[in-house]
Amino acid sequence: MRILMVEDDKDLCEITSMQLKSAGYEVDSAYDGEEAEFYINGGIYDVILLDRMLPKIDGITLLSNIRSAGRKTPVIMLTALDGIHDRIDGLDAGADDYLVKPYEVEELLARIRAILRRPRNLIEAEYTRFEDLSLQEERATLFCGKESRTLSKKETMLMDFFMRNANQILSREQILSRVWGMDADVDEGNIDNYIYFLRRRLKALPTQVCITTIHGIGYRMERKNHV
Repeated sequence: MRILMVEDDKDLCEITSMQLKSAGYEVDSAYDGEEAEFYINGGIYDVILLDRMLPKIDGITLLSNIRSAGRKTPVIMLTALDGIHDRIDGLDAGADDYLVKPYEVEELLARIRAILRRPRNLIEAEYTRFEDLSLQEERATLFCGKESRTLSKKETMLMDFFMRNANQILSREQILSRVWGMDADVDEGNIDNYIYFLRRRLKALPTQVCITTIHGIGYRMERKNHV
């Protein structure tokens, strides 16, 4: 699981990041809102830990930008502001949780675990959607209009990852880590094989969606007319 920690107090950021890594998470760190936006636009994260008081772009504005862009990554806002209206502002801007400084890392870890157990919402818990496609993960079935195709377990995981991060370039390393696991001893050729399988599934459906190869980098799911 990959976390982005956005905190302008570099000492606090470094200490907390080390503790998160010790708990088994991958952690990237950003020290201001602009740097965080760069990381968010270029990476895939399971949770964002977001300080409210940031230089360049403040936490509330950054969070609003994240939600306006359609990103549904869970966000825990970390702040020294503990007034009721401060908490309301953070939650209304799109935060999933709100933790007041100073906090114990054990509580932060518990809140991260709780958020990762939580379905994003009732609809997304059943279907993942992009353009004219719908994926029902439990049934391992991909729908387009009245037509559907059954997927294997690995195809379902890969399709879900692409659909949740549509229009973003996913590197081979990101795909390998998310679908097969960081420690999996898997030949990268397996990725190519499964991309080929998914393209065949898409070709068999009347969809406007395709998976484009970004040479030397990875792949991107997008509409055909964007190619």
